[in-house]
Amino acid sequence: MNLHAFAGAAYRALTARKDGPSLYDVCDPVLNHPRSGDPHIANFYRTAIGNPALRTLLRRTGLAELKDSSQLNALRQALVQARDDEQPDWEAVGRPVAALIDSFELRHPQPPAASEACKLPAAGEIERVIRACGADLLGSFARNGFIPAYAAFNLIGDPDLNGREFLMALTGLNSRGYKNSTLLFNLARVFIARSPAAGIVNPSWRGIAEPMWAPVQIRHRSAYYDAFFTEALLAFVETGLPSAAQITSARGAIAAMVEFCLKTSREQVRGADGTSYDVVTALAPAPHPRFSRFFAQIKQDLGFGIYVPDCDTTACSISAATQAGADDPMLEQPLVDFYAGYQVRAGSNEPRVTVPINDDIDYDGGIATWIDSLAGERPFGNDLDPTLNLDVLEVSFRNLARWKILETRERLETVKRIVAFQLRLVVSGAFADPRSHIYYLPELYCAYFGRCYAAFMALPAPARQAIDPDGAFGLIRARVLAYVEDDLIGREMNVFDAALALIALGHLGGATASFVPALHCIVTRFGEGGRRHPYRAYEWNKMKTPTRILVGGPEVTSAFVLMGLALARRAMAR
Repeated sequence: MNLHAFAGAAYRALTARKDGPSLYDVCDPVLNHPRSGDPHIANFYRTAIGNPALRTLLRRTGLAELKDSSQLNALRQALVQARDDEQPDWEAVGRPVAALIDSFELRHPQPPAASEACKLPAAGEIERVIRACGADLLGSFARNGFIPAYAAFNLIGDPDLNGREFLMALTGLNSRGYKNSTLLFNLARVFIARSPAAGIVNPSWRGIAEPMWAPVQIRHRSAYYDAFFTEALLAFVETGLPSAAQITSARGAIAAMVEFCLKTSREQVRGADGTSYDVVTALAPAPHPRFSRFFAQIKQDLGFGIYVPDCDTTACSISAATQAGADDPMLEQPLVDFYAGYQVRAGSNEPRVTVPINDDIDYDGGIATWIDSLAGERPFGNDLDPTLNLDVLEVSFRNLARWKILETRERLETVKRIVAFQLRLVVSGAFADPRSHIYYLPELYCAYFGRCYAAFMALPAPARQAIDPDGAFGLIRARVLAYVEDDLIGREMNVFDAALALIALGHLGGATASFVPALHCIVTRFGEGGRRHPYRAYEWNKMKTPTRILVGGPEVTSAFVLMGLALARRAMAR
């Protein structure tokens, strides 16, 4: 959004005619300085919703239907219940808010057909970008001692979270603090979406992945990011383009990040059979996540102090360590046995998925996301994400022999059931629907399927036959490749979209001519990140609850671009 457009949107928000009670007319009498009830919900309201900046933006936004005193009182009474009841009936609390959420509609980006003429960049231009992205990652590690990612809030929420899904989240989450934040964020998004403020909070953009231009971005470190950056630096070294000094720096950074994943972020849990396992938590204890003191205190005050380990961070960390040649004993434990305890079987442990906001897909065979800590903490409830399940497959393929998967009937069955879950998802076409995904874009699913497919194809033919006797991977590959070639690269893309397309095309054996639009996009937009980075930050992954929280960063974009270009360069050389 340029300055002129931003100023216009701000003017319209600040001068709008108020038609009905505002968010603060509704909430202040109940939550601003209550004398009783749950202190967290009032603290959250004052900090996250009632702050001066948001008050200024939304003070003239009212909802006409709340001029009806019965509707206004019902909404306030729901907030009183959430504040005062020892065990609130969250279904009843959420009902009036869900009705308001269904009064507006958000849409996912639908980019037009590409109109820009594309040409294949010269090999030297591609190599220049690879070197710049590799230098960006190494420079960031040298400056910070790690490679950061950033979180940013988009308060208008996610298009997939309508009233029905909001109630699912509100009743399925296992932490009162997280329920409070979900309730208030979703009430606030109604007033944002139905006012001129929407133009400031959620301006339009080019492509699919959302640019992270929010004014508040929270820098932090996670084993999930370190695992990903490890793979990117391994790819950089494999291109043969870095200098000798850069190779030395890359190896040092890789060793440090693998140690952060396997040692600093390690946590012990119990599997379904009572066996102890070492897994990886997404946010290690303080000070390791490297939050600023300001955001660390806010995170604690708002009720997000507990963060349990998850299956995705564990899979990606073990995979990255395997690729880096680590020999930590943690790699020897057959994690596929642990994952089997989180695998959904219809009619038995299906209730493990307590927040089924993507229930358009069949969960059978899929692995749920969050891992119960030894203390039994599971503050976010649990959900099931298709892309996470690709990561579980990928790490299982890389450790097939080490974990004796082919030799153990139960382990092989666990892997085959995940493959069947993915096959149903893709054959139904649901993989291309954003609603089917919890944390990722469909385009990222395609890129990560390419990564998983490459690990599968690296196995000996007999192993591939044992895992996939009916050719599911071939069918999934064809469908995903067709989606990338027909839908993604034929439309206007931003740099992040283009990088995801290249990763999918490179791993899945796309025709080299299909690389041209994505290569052209990446090369021509080189430098968009300003003086510090080659590219700007885009949406890598997200949370849909308590509101739309994006995670990414300019270094993340550099890493994806580097890996996409490295794959394209190798394919074109062949």
